[in-house]
Amino acid sequence: MRSLLLALTLFAAPVVALSVSEVALAATPTDADMVGWLKVVDDRQENNGDYKALVYIENKENDKSDVVYQAAIYRRDLEDKLEILFVKPQAEAGKGYLRVDNNLFFYDPSVGKWERRTERERIGGTSSQRSDFDQSRLAVEFTPKYVAQETLGKYTVHHMELAAKEGIDVAYPVVQLWIDSATGNVLKRQDLALSGKLMRTTYYPEWQKLFSASKGTDVYFPKEIRIFDEVEKGNQTTVVIQEVDLSTLDDSIFTKAWLESKSR
Repeated sequence: MRSLLLALTLFAAPVVALSVSEVALAATPTDADMVGWLKVVDDRQENNGDYKALVYIENKENDKSDVVYQAAIYRRDLEDKLEILFVKPQAEAGKGYLRVDNNLFFYDPSVGKWERRTERERIGGTSSQRSDFDQSRLAVEFTPKYVAQETLGKYTVHHMELAAKEGIDVAYPVVQLWIDSATGNVLKRQDLALSGKLMRTTYYPEWQKLFSASKGTDVYFPKEIRIFDEVEKGNQTTVVIQEVDLSTLDDSIFTKAWLESKSR
């Protein structure tokens, strides 16, 4: 994993927050520091234009054969739009999800119906969820609290606990987050129920970047995401993101009619 120093300035904040690496040498970070880190994570993954990627999703479940899915991901970050279209295997081809105006819909061509789904939806029946493929909104959706500076493998990390803001619809209300103090990359995440029960553990072993002409800077994305189901032990999902394209997408892609047409 590449190392680089983050030069961080809070957006519209009254003070300048310390960068992730600077706080490693300082006292306990302030609220402004932590919010600043989350904003950096969000901003680095957001593209001012559109986003398209081909992803491979390997799902492992107890007492079942492993299944590998192939899907196309379409995002329009400025309008909070997301579409997931399954391409393979044949039995899943044409199924898809569409997120518009904070609503997540699922389409199954075998029945020709759309159904509204919640943020807890297991995408394609795997351990992945909408947030694993969508743009990051950590600073918008959560309030951070510092836990400690820790070691995660060979990395020095800042461990934070995030609580969902009032009125925000998220899959899980509590998130434990570990950010690499040298790069600002998220390395580990744990999602918890309100009761404190651990639901998922996610690792991000590799990040990549791609220059965005519309943004004028690099856009970061996790090359691989490893998700472990903590409720049904032994179930896990690995997402590999490939062929990322930041070119402008046609408006029609983010419609129910377009997704329906892919199964005809």
